[in-house]
Parts: sequence; structure tokens; C-alpha cells
Amino acid sequence: MSTLTVDTGQNGRIRKVDSSASVHELGEYEISRLLDRPKHLNLDRQRSFDERSLTDMPSGLSPHPLPRPDVFSRAFDNADSLYSPGKRSGLNTPTSQFGPGMAFEPHPMIGEAWDNLRRSMVCFRGQPVGTIAALDNSEEKLNYDQVFVRDFVPSALAFLMNGEPDIVKNFILKTLRLQSWEKKVDRFHLGAGVMPASFKVLHDPIRNTETLIADFGESAIGRVAPVDSGFWWIILLRAYTKSTGDSSLAEMPECQKGIRLILSLCLSEGFDTFPTLLCADGCCMIDRRMLNDIYRYKTEEYSHTAVNKFNIMPDSLPEWVFDFMPLNGGYFVGNVGPSNMDFRWFCLGNCVAILSSLATHEQSTAIMDLIESRWAELVGEMPLKVCYPAIENHEWRIVTGCDPKNTRWSYHNAGSWPVLLWLLTAACIKTGRPQIARRAIELAETRLSRDSWPEYYDGKVGRFIGKQARKNQTWSIAGYLVAKMLLEDPSHLGMISIEEDKQLKPVLKRSASWTF
Repeated sequence: MSTLTVDTGQNGRIRKVDSSASVHELGEYEISRLLDRPKHLNLDRQRSFDERSLTDMPSGLSPHPLPRPDVFSRAFDNADSLYSPGKRSGLNTPTSQFGPGMAFEPHPMIGEAWDNLRRSMVCFRGQPVGTIAALDNSEEKLNYDQVFVRDFVPSALAFLMNGEPDIVKNFILKTLRLQSWEKKVDRFHLGAGVMPASFKVLHDPIRNTETLIADFGESAIGRVAPVDSGFWWIILLRAYTKSTGDSSLAEMPECQKGIRLILSLCLSEGFDTFPTLLCADGCCMIDRRMLNDIYRYKTEEYSHTAVNKFNIMPDSLPEWVFDFMPLNGGYFVGNVGPSNMDFRWFCLGNCVAILSSLATHEQSTAIMDLIESRWAELVGEMPLKVCYPAIENHEWRIVTGCDPKNTRWSYHNAGSWPVLLWLLTAACIKTGRPQIARRAIELAETRLSRDSWPEYYDGKVGRFIGKQARKNQTWSIAGYLVAKMLLEDPSHLGMISIEEDKQLKPVLKRSASWTF
């Protein structure tokens, strides 16, 4: 297994990496010519966010009263056009400004978090290109010493919000170059649009050369090919463009081709029958009224007039959901399939539904109502449950294959993941409920640093550090920083929030196998 050593200085330069994996040498041409292109940053562009609304932001450090959610959210009606110029966040300075006349001392965790984030930086040929998954000092590093596309997103957002876009641009271009490689898992060829799950830098001290090594799933546990890397890459490219005002990167023919390859892979005929899409987080909005409708469903209906389109059996309603659903509140369930509905709550899918405007204003409000009403279940002692509730007993054996890592209330099976703080905070700001995010962040601050920034927590309320959780997990660190910076300057929301274009009504096309 490879070993990565990183300097603790600002540049995070790599000293040595040993690996027995196959090596793909990047040519001298690669994309270095693109990195040298002059920047066209429109740093004088004005924000569309009304700065005056910042003075009304609720804060435990502020005497200002809590604004009404509808007043707060109106400030973000045009969040898609919000612009976050490359100014440094006050969170990296001795004092911070949270609106005019509201100076306060930053939390001591912030300096520690930035130090750890910079220590995790990986350089390739003198340029920062990402952050490793964890500053893990254990002997079994597995692949936590690599730069993951998914894991780097909160790190990238932190750097963008702090006015350091170069590492993000380098990452986008390097992973774009890796996308063009031939990709195989055993004897199976992956589609041209697949982005790597992760990559690392191999340093040859004899030749004094550095090489990128990508993992498309051929080295992963279970040989799992990456599904979400391409989506996160597009989201990050948009965030970079919104943050810097530099559209030249996204407009490059190479980037446009990369986007087309990703979309061609995901929107191709037949993809709608793949399990990776059918199991997407957040497929159907559930509230108490709809639960009552399902409870009274008729089954075995035929023809296009059927009300129970997926033939959901009323007896499949789990007992826990009746007590879990408050009078006010709702959420997108995890999965809808023939004769089956996965009623579990998934945090990531619901937050993304809000940020992408897939959820209506009413649905977004219902999701926030649910989080507040079921705080003990969804947040507990450490935010935030990745899903709820846990799968137990015989069902756990079937669904997870008796995976010891995914026992009840652990890891992917309803574990608590601090990285989700940034998504929750962004969703809270967009819906005008920043007090929910502040409460969650303050809860995390009681333990996260003291526990050495674990990857996840175990237990029904997230009381215990995960039994196999890595310490100093980079996205736990970056997720906290992004959450704090979003609260400090809500205009950063513009780089990750997507507003619905009411004037654009595209024609939706589905393959013949799609039913609705």
C-alpha cells in the first residue's frame, strides 16, 4: 500500500510516495499550458446580495433580533447571480466582521482547522492540486492518503471563500486530464465520462520526477467504480466560476468536452434503469398527509389511470415512520421502486434538493421544520445523521452483506458525519433559518477538535467516535470551515446555490422504459 509524506509548511509539498500500482506518466504537454493562461478575474464586479441584510443576521454574539424567515430568504431570491469575489474571509484573521459594527473574536478551532487543512495539501510539480482525505498517522492508511474528488469539494469551497482559487483551478484541470485516460476495472472498460474516484502523486527520488496515479475503482474496496465524482466535478467548476467571476475556465473546449462526457454517461438511454439512479437520495416528498394517502392505497391497479403508480403496499409502511413524522414537516425519501419505498431520511439528498431548487419553497420549509422537530434523532449529540433510522437485525444482514463497518448506527448505516455541516448550513441560509445551522455548529464545536476531527461518529445520538473512523479527516475540517464562513458571509451561498430558471422550460425526454 502506498505511503504519502507531506510537509507541514504552507505549500504542503510532497516528499515521497511509494506504490506498487501501475503508473501512468503525464506528458510534458498535459495541461500545464492551460495553467499558465492569464487569469481574467473580474474582481471589481459588484455583489447582487444586499449587504444591508447582513446586519439582520441572528447571532449569539449579536443583539439583533431574529428576522422572519420570509424576509431573510428574499435576500437570496437571486442567489444564482450572487458573486463571491476573491477576498479573504475574516475567519483567517485575528478578528472577523459579521456585518457592520459586529466584530468578534473567531472561535479558537478556526485557526487549528486552517492549519490542518493546509497540512493536507498535495502538490504536483510545484503546484497545489488538492488535499488528502485524512492526515492519518496509523499504519493502515488504506487510500486515505489520496486526493478524492468527492472529499475535496468542501476543501475547495473553503479555499474559494478565502480568496485562494488557484488550488481549485489546478484540481479541476488535473482531474479533467485524468478523465481522458483509459479506464478499466479488471477486464471491464468504463465509460469515457467517468471521473476518477481519487488520485495520488508518485515521487521518484532517483529520476526526480512526479507522476499522477488515478484510481477509477480498480483498487477500491469491493472494486466500486465512482458514480458521483463527475457530478461533484461539475458543481465545483460552477462554484469556481461563481466565486472568481472567471468564466474562461468553464468555457475552455476541454472543460466543455468533459461536461458533455459526464452528461452523456449519465443521461444515456438505459441509464434510468441503473441501480445507481434508482437509489438516488431524495426521490419523493413525504409528509403526514401523503403517509395517510399511502396507508389507504389500493393495490394491483392497472392502466395509466392508476393512483398507486409504483404499486406500493400499505403494509410496507414501517412503524417508525408514523411516530417520526411531525404534524408540520416533510422530506424526500431515499428511494422509490416497484412495490417498495425506502422511507429513510437522507441528509445529503434533502440538502441538495434545497440548494438545487429541486424542492419548492414549501418543500424546503417542510424539510427545515422536520430537522427542528426531530433534532434529537437527526442531530443528537453530534451533527449530522447521514440517514435515519438505522437498518438492524436480519435486514442489516441482507442489505449490507453483514458488513461489520455498517452495523446499526455506524458509518453509512445512520452514522453521524460532521462534514454534512456545510450542506446543512447552506440549506439553512437559503431557507432563512440560519439559527438551525448555528445551533448545530455550536454543538459540533464542543467536541470536534477535542476528538481530533473524526470522519464519523457512532451511536443513536452520535455519542461515540466511529469504531473505524479516521482522525483528522480533511472533509470534517473543511466542512466546519465552510459552515462558519457561510454564516459569516452569506453571499458565499451564490457559488453553491442554484435558482430555478422560471423562464426556461426544457423539453424532458426519457427512454421508452421510463414510466411516470
